[in-house]
Amino acid sequence: MPYPEELIAPMRQDLVQIGFKELRTPDQVDEVLKTEGNTTMVAINSVCGCSAGGMRPGVAASLGNQAKPDVLVSVFAGQDLDATERAREYFTGYPPSSPAVVLMKDGELVYMLERHEIEGRHPLEIADTLKAAYDEHCSVGQEVP
Repeated sequence: MPYPEELIAPMRQDLVQIGFKELRTPDQVDEVLKTEGNTTMVAINSVCGCSAGGMRPGVAASLGNQAKPDVLVSVFAGQDLDATERAREYFTGYPPSSPAVVLMKDGELVYMLERHEIEGRHPLEIADTLKAAYDEHCSVGQEVP
């Protein structure tokens, strides 16, 4: 059963305020993740402590990198159940993980940072890991909307 929205709203805002669009329905997920011609970051948000302590601040710190994703979106595990389930259908080869950070390029998964790689790590370590993934998979100099 999902937590009350008023309890998780600040957790949603951690990503929205840095430019993420929330995907709350399967149709929204399909519309974004089937799009070709860009690199999309999907942040699988959650209420767990490793989201607040590592993933969300690490993602925020990573976006100062010269190369970065073109599109930033999030789904909230345990909250937007159908949207999260649909997003996970795109992450073939990986078990469900929350939190997690995924890079999709031209509709294909090219990188996934799973919970076990987030848990217990400092946000700046997570940011450095993400920056390396951006350098490999993203364009330089594009503004994130």
